[in-house]
Amino acid sequence: MTGFFREVSRRVFSQELRDSNLTSRDESDQYAPQYLLTPTGAKVNRIFIVGTLIEKEDIGTDSEYWRGRVSDPTGSFLVYAGQYQPEAAQFLEECELPAFVAVVGKTSTYTTDDGNVLTSIRPESIQQVDELTRNLWVLDTAKQTLERIRAVEAQEDPNSKLAKEHYSTDTEIYREMVKKALESLKDNA
Repeated sequence: MTGFFREVSRRVFSQELRDSNLTSRDESDQYAPQYLLTPTGAKVNRIFIVGTLIEKEDIGTDSEYWRGRVSDPTGSFLVYAGQYQPEAAQFLEECELPAFVAVVGKTSTYTTDDGNVLTSIRPESIQQVDELTRNLWVLDTAKQTLERIRAVEAQEDPNSKLAKEHYSTDTEIYREMVKKALESLKDNA
């Protein structure tokens, strides 16, 4: 008997998520989870981010639909919450800006008419955190990103190989991204 299990929430910096455009499903079932493969080989269905909520706006027409921008040291993530994410929408409505926030959610992609792929997050949960939590997330995400970079360079697993083939991943770009993220912690100290 197979039971229900939650996908692991991956930690990815915003720059890498923005660079991602390869989606897939492991099964042909329309309800099978959709994954986004990043340039360093992270296979993301759920994501865990921590950053600074710097913008929020109700962009809904008939009902509330909130867009928030969460900044990390490499750029920003867009989060969208509406009637199917009522707690997250309420949080965005009530939160004072700027605020450190932790978000667990599903990645979502949208292909524009000109072929660009835009990534965003539909939050399952969002809550206010402190600066230490944000800093620990940056450290943990940097460590996991460096591990994935090494795997891409070594072509260790199918995801690493596929990421290298699809993106022609220049690992130096992502090493610099990690370095920039870690240096931002020194700037805040």
